[in-house]
Order: sequence, then structure tokens, then C-alpha cells
Amino acid sequence: MYQKHFGLKELPFSLTPNTQYYFALPPHKQAMEVLTTALNVGEGFIKITGEVGTGKTLLCRKLLKELPAHIQAAYIPNPMLSPDALRRAVAAELGVDLTSGIDQQQFTQLIEQQLLALSSRGKSVVLIIDEAQALPEESLEALRLMTNLETETKKLLQVILFGQPELDEKLAKHTLRQLRQRISFSYQLKPMIAHHIEQYLRHRLAVAGYKGTPIFSAPVCVALAKASTGTARLVNILAHKSLMLAYGEGKSRVTKTHVAYAAADTESAIHPTVLGTSRWLWPLLCLLGGGLIAAVLLLLGGPR
Repeated sequence: MYQKHFGLKELPFSLTPNTQYYFALPPHKQAMEVLTTALNVGEGFIKITGEVGTGKTLLCRKLLKELPAHIQAAYIPNPMLSPDALRRAVAAELGVDLTSGIDQQQFTQLIEQQLLALSSRGKSVVLIIDEAQALPEESLEALRLMTNLETETKKLLQVILFGQPELDEKLAKHTLRQLRQRISFSYQLKPMIAHHIEQYLRHRLAVAGYKGTPIFSAPVCVALAKASTGTARLVNILAHKSLMLAYGEGKSRVTKTHVAYAAADTESAIHPTVLGTSRWLWPLLCLLGGGLIAAVLLLLGGPR
């Protein structure tokens, strides 16, 4: 691959959410400020929404990693659960002994006892649910009922929901109006603009070990912004493919032509009009390498 060519110790644009690569872009910084403020208040639901690939899971993991010592987190990454399964998942995260043959009321009492025990030790508990749009309506209602657990002075359980815009559509339903009224803080993640993308790419490359002059120029980042619509996941995919093409040509900089061909090969990207570009071109270019790939790009032309 291209690590040695660019002096990298690892691939900088992996799709796996890695907090080592977290970069406080304005949308993520603002979202983190909302989360911090809400956790300090200590009541109600918190909702963070964003389109697919905008970095919600990375933000979620960053929050989990940096929670202060007095806050204990219960984390549910896959919430397509029935009300009973949701209660069991919460109980397991809180360290409640799961025994068979108990009814819903007894189950709730066990969770409440554990929350009270944690509170007596100065612990606040926050339940963090990723991909919350997958929660069935009846499970959302069960979640609301769980947050009724409280002392005379504070709630025993706070909830943070990370989800796609479909979560807002679900919460807009009349049947969920009680939960919707309890959302005290919310934030919607916005796509990156070209300037943010330029900063983002430089940061990830630096974390991966790059020490040279910028590989992605400002005009190239404008092309990336258009092709990716500012979606972080697509930026990663297109940057990775563009680096492969630059490496294949033996170049030390990515061009708009590389971005154009990378976008033409990526399903969710905005495809530019490139002379005769078709989906067979990408694997062929990756196989050709060196001078041949440069010759093919030259023959086909395209934006620079």
C-alpha cells in the first residue's frame, strides 16, 4: 500500500471509529460542549443527531473515554431491542445480577436499587445509546419510564441518544410526545466544509506519521467537499482512494483528477463528469501502477 511512499506508520483513513484520530471540528466541538453542559445539569434526555457518516459513533466513543470519574456510563451500541431486552441490557451494564423468573416490576426494582447504591457513593449514571433510531417505539417508552427513577433531589438516570435523522421522525410521533418533552438538550451534526476538510486531512495524516508538506491542497479539498457532500466517512474513503492513485503515479500530492476518479468509483459520492469514466476503470488503475497509470490518466484527461 502507500504508507512507505508517504512516510506513514499506518493507514490514516480507516473507517473504524478511532478516538486517536478524533479532531475537534466545529460541529463536533459544539456537540461536545452541549453534552458536557447537559451532563453537568444532570437531568433529562440529550439527543445528538446527524446523517450517516457524520461522526456520531466517534463522538460517542470520545465522550465515553473522557467522562469524569464521578459519572458511570452504561453503553448500548446496538439498540434494536424489545423493552425486556433493553432493561436486561441496562441491568447488565450497571452490574445488576440477572436472575431468571422475575417479573418486570422486580426487574425495575433491582435496577433502582443499583442506581440508589451508585448515587450513595457519589456516582451519577448516564445511559448512552448509539444508533438510537433503531429503538422500537415500545422500547423508547420503556426507556422513558426508567428515567422516572429518582430521589427527592435528582434523577437517578440520565440518557444520551445518538441517532440518524430518522430518530427525529420517530420522536415526532404523538405517541412519543412525553419522551420528546423530556429532551432538554439537543444538537444536529452538520457536514464539513472545504476548510474543515483541509484541517481534518492534515490532522489524520499527522497522527499517522506524515511530516511533509500538505498532500491535499485547498482546491483539492474543495473537490473533496463537493464529491463527499462534507460527510466524514466519504471523505475518508475518497482520501484513501486518492492516495492510492497518487501512489500509483509516483506522485507526492493528490490532484483533483485523483479525487474525480475516486468519486466515480464510490457509490455514495457525487460523481463528476470525467471523459468516459466507468466503473471498470478503478480496479484497472489500481492494478496498473507507476508510469502506466499516469499514461491512462493522461489519455482520459479530466479536471486538475
